[in-house]
Amino acid sequence: MRGMAPPARPRTNLRRAHATEYVRRGWWSDVSVLDRYAETVRRRPGHLAVADAAGRRLTHEALWAASGALADGLAAAGTDARDVVLIHLPNVAEWQVAYLACLRLGAVPATLPVTTDEDTLASIVERVRPRTVVSLDGVRTVRHTDGPARPVPAGVDHVMFTSSTTGRPKAVAHSERTLGAVNAAFTERFGLGEADPIFMPSPLGHSVGAWHGSRLALWNGAPLVLQDRWDPQVATGLLAGHGCTFTAAATPFLTDLVHAGAHPFGALRTFLCGGAPVPPSLVTAAETASPGTLFSVLWGMTEGGVTTCTQASPADKRASTAGLPLPGLELRVLTADGVGATGEEGELVMRGPGVCVGYAGQEDLFEEQLTDDGFFRTGDLAVLDADGYVRVTGRLKDLVIRGGVNVSPLPTEDALAAHPHVRSVAVIGVPDERLGERIGAVVVTDGASLELDEVCRWLADRGLPKRQWPERLFSVDAMPRTAAGKIRKNVLRETLAGGGA
Repeated sequence: MRGMAPPARPRTNLRRAHATEYVRRGWWSDVSVLDRYAETVRRRPGHLAVADAAGRRLTHEALWAASGALADGLAAAGTDARDVVLIHLPNVAEWQVAYLACLRLGAVPATLPVTTDEDTLASIVERVRPRTVVSLDGVRTVRHTDGPARPVPAGVDHVMFTSSTTGRPKAVAHSERTLGAVNAAFTERFGLGEADPIFMPSPLGHSVGAWHGSRLALWNGAPLVLQDRWDPQVATGLLAGHGCTFTAAATPFLTDLVHAGAHPFGALRTFLCGGAPVPPSLVTAAETASPGTLFSVLWGMTEGGVTTCTQASPADKRASTAGLPLPGLELRVLTADGVGATGEEGELVMRGPGVCVGYAGQEDLFEEQLTDDGFFRTGDLAVLDADGYVRVTGRLKDLVIRGGVNVSPLPTEDALAAHPHVRSVAVIGVPDERLGERIGAVVVTDGASLELDEVCRWLADRGLPKRQWPERLFSVDAMPRTAAGKIRKNVLRETLAGGGA
C-alpha cells in the first residue's frame, strides 16, 4: 500500500493561490519578452534596436540575425536549454545580442556587472556553475573552476546578483512571469512604446540595467541607447541625439546631470532614480532644470518589488517619497508589535507578481526571509502614508546605535545633501568606548572645506534635533560604491577604523 504524500508546506499553498490570482488579474502572462520581440522584428525589421556610445548600431533585423548566430554557436559548443550562460560584458550592443541569444536557445542568462572583482566573480561561478561564459576578447583568465555545469530548474529564467554592500552577492532567481510583470507595469505606468528610446547608463549586468533597460526595450520593441563609461557630457549628447524619453539610473548620475549645464535631460519624459538614497533637494533641483520631466525615486530590489511616483503624484510626494507600488505589489510595515499602522515606521515587507522565486543555490536563505504569510523581508525601514505612498527611512543594518538609541542616518543625509558645497554624503556609526557608536558624517565636497560646527549649524537651521547631528566629520575624494551606485558604508567604516580618512 502506498503511503500518503506529505502535506504541502503552507507557504507553497500560499504561492499557488497567489499565482492563480496573478494570472486571473493579468499580471502574469504566458506571452514572453521573446514572443513580443519576435513580433517587433516581423513588423519593424529596419528600425533601430540598440546603439552604444562607441557608435555600434543594430536594427531589429540585425539584432535578430546576430543573436541567432550566437545561439547556434552556443549550442554547437555544448550549451543546452536550461544551462546557465554567464554574461560578463559592459554596456555595449553585444550585451543585447548575448541576452537575446540565451532566450532563443532556452538557456538561462546569469548577468552581472563587468566591474565585478575577481574573488566575487569566482564565488558566483562556483555557485551557479555556468555552462558558458560570454565575455570580451582579451579578458585574462584569472582562475579555473573544476566541476560540472549545473542546469537550473524549470521556473527560473534569469539569474541576477544583488549589489551587496556587505558579504557576497546573492544569486536572485526570476521567472519570465516575474520579470514580465514589471516590464508590463512600467509600460503602462509611463506610457512606453516602440517610439520611446530608453537610455541606459546603469550596468546592464545589474538588475536596473537588465530589467529596466535591456528587457524593457525588447518588451516594447524600443531602441536601447547604451553608455558604458559614465561622463555627463557624453550622456547629454546621447540623450539629445537619440531623443530618449525614459531612463533609470542611480543617484550620482542624476546629480551629475543636474550640474551638467543647460538642457541636460533632452526629451526625457521619465527619470527614475534609485540604488542609493535620493535627497528631496536633488529631485527639486532636477525638476527646476527640466520641468517637463517626471523625476521619481525608484525603490526596488533585485528580488523585485518596485515603487515609483506617477505623473499625477503631487510635488511633495515626488520629492519626499518613493511613490506607489506597481499593480499587484502588496506592502506592509512590520514593527515589534506586528503589522504597523499608517504612518508608523517599521521593516518594509512585500509580496507580489514581480517578486523573485528564490535564491539560486541558497534556497534556505530565501525561505528565512519570508514571513509565515509569504511576505519577503526587505531589510528597509519605511513608513506607509494614508495615500499609499512609501517613504523609505533607512536600512535596518545602517542604523547608528548611540548609547542604546537607534538613530536613522537618512534625515541627516538628506539635509546635508542640500548643502551647496556637498556633492555626496554618508552617515555611519563611529565606534566609541562609552556610547558604543557616535554619529559620523562622511562628505565629498565641490572642493570647499567644511567644518563640523558649520555642518551642525546647517542642520539646526533645517530643524534637525541635536540627536541627529554628526559628532565627527570626515572628507573624502570619492565614495566607494557598488555597480548599482550604492555607497559601500562597510568600506567607509573599515577605512575610518584604519585611519584612512
